[in-house]
Formats: sequence, C-alpha cells, structure tokens
Amino acid sequence: MTLRRTAPAKAPAPQRDAVDAITEQWAAVRPDLQTTPMAVFGRIYRIARTMGDRMEKEYGRFGISRGEFDVLATLRRSGMPYTLSPRELSATLMLTTGGMTGRLDKLEKAGLLARSPDPNDRRGLRVSLTAEGLDIADQAVAAGLALQREAVDAALDPAEAEQLGALLRKLMAV
Repeated sequence: MTLRRTAPAKAPAPQRDAVDAITEQWAAVRPDLQTTPMAVFGRIYRIARTMGDRMEKEYGRFGISRGEFDVLATLRRSGMPYTLSPRELSATLMLTTGGMTGRLDKLEKAGLLARSPDPNDRRGLRVSLTAEGLDIADQAVAAGLALQREAVDAALDPAEAEQLGALLRKLMAV
C-alpha cells in the first residue's frame, strides 16, 4: 500500500491586515495619494521582520545568531575548501570590517571557524569553516529553509510562490 502525500491546507487569505488600516487612514486624510506602493513595501517589511525574528530563534537552537549564520552560510556556499578572506566576507555580507571582526571573533571562539595566514599575501588572512562549523551551517540552513518552506506552503501554492519570486525579482531590479 502506498501513501499519498496531500498538500498542506492553504490558509484563507486574510480579509484585512494592519497595512490595509494604514493605507485606509492615508486615503481618508490624503485622498490624492496612491498608496499601493506603501502597501507593497509595508507588507514586504512586515514579512521580513516577522520571518527574521523566527529565523533568529531557529538559529539560536544552534547557538548562533542570524548574523553569525550569515558568515557560516557564506563560507559554506563558497564551496570547498570553505575559505574566504575577511574582505570577501565583508563585501558579500555588506558589513564594515569592524562589524565582520566581531562576528569572526565570536565564531572563532566557538570553534566554528578558524583564521589563518593567507599563503599568497603575508599581510592577509583566510577564514575557514571548521568541521563543527560546517556541521552547524548545514543543520542551520536546513532548519531555516524548513521554516521558510512552512510559511510559503501555508499561504501559496507552488505556482503562486514562483510568481511571487519572479515579481519580487523584478521589483529588486529597479
């Protein structure tokens, strides 16, 4: 006997949300304003903030913050040997070198990464994942992605998720 997997039930579309209330208030006091962009970006912001908080909690299970996850994930997705310079990490994560140093110090102290001299530049350093850092990165990315998948699947069917991704890509290109 084979078991059929059924798609999770979709949550009904909310009738009204806080963003609706805000745009309606603006319409009442400034009917000349077209507030669709406010609604779009207000919802993007609120979704990002809510999911960011949930991701922070999820990564906390692995003893890391979202910012620390970003460092581990950047090293992990760089491929073998999971090594980058601090400058490459800073550029990828859009952090100052000072902000990066604090994260690297904490992750190195936790045994999740190691810094070593750059063999091609004696003034430079290389940052590498340790075996434990690789394991934490893999576990945390899977857990975070599962949380994101759960949220997307609860609200959208696969075609809607693809469409939303494509629309957001267009918006980001502006």
